[in-house]
Amino acid sequence: MRPGAGRRNAGSGWRRPARYLGALLASALLLTGCAQSVDPIERLGKKAAEGVRPHGAAPDQTYRRWGLTEPLARPPQPAAHALALTPQTGGRTLPRVLDHVPTHDRVVFLTYDDGADQDPRFVDMVRELRLPVSMFLTDSVAAPAYGHFARLHRLGAGIQNHTLDHRALAGLPYAGQRAEICGQQDRLRSRLGLTARLFRPPYGAYDHTTLRAAAGCGISAVVLWRAAMTPTDLVYTHGEHHLRPGDIILIGPDETTGPSLRERTARVLRRVQQRGLTVGRLEDYL
Repeated sequence: MRPGAGRRNAGSGWRRPARYLGALLASALLLTGCAQSVDPIERLGKKAAEGVRPHGAAPDQTYRRWGLTEPLARPPQPAAHALALTPQTGGRTLPRVLDHVPTHDRVVFLTYDDGADQDPRFVDMVRELRLPVSMFLTDSVAAPAYGHFARLHRLGAGIQNHTLDHRALAGLPYAGQRAEICGQQDRLRSRLGLTARLFRPPYGAYDHTTLRAAAGCGISAVVLWRAAMTPTDLVYTHGEHHLRPGDIILIGPDETTGPSLRERTARVLRRVQQRGLTVGRLEDYL
């Protein structure tokens, strides 16, 4: 036995090494939860902590894959009462014509025409970014690939009317315009099982007869655009030359060998983010 090993300290029990007492205290703190206030990552210092990821899912970096430098903000919940599609002239039940949605929400709307672009990677882009889009389809262009647009529709994309054969409607007789619009209504119902409420006339050209024919085919709004994405940049039909809340944007088919639909969409999204906006679903506001 070591000298003094059996001696007691009067009134205090056996002597214990300081390390042993420290361990007991730490155990007690852990049991009571007090020790949890010290974050182990904080002990590493700022620089070391930056390289440590907490347990669980890593931050979603999907947006970088699509050419964005930051995530696309989720749109706000639209007002309970969407824009009233009242007649433009008292007593006439004609669709409203608009290229801009009057809203205080900081959203714009992405629209696509014809259906010529059928890139399956665009479907991936819409799914991964949860991107609200509206497709205005022409049967003579989209018909070979309605399955592609059915996949987009299952992801929440709006599918709308852009006529059967992409004829310029202005100046045509009522019967001809009605055949183009109603014919595409019938085709969308038979191929995709849906009824379009919105209509975009080819080339944006329409007249009073177009509105009458569209109304007779169950259309509630004729949708034009205030901004359009060209192979190089956004162009504006009127007003300020920058995006504003409520703007309807056309990302039309590219008939050149320019940027892909995905790249043109990414360019628009970067401009949208630069303006502090995000993308809303057009059908939620009309």
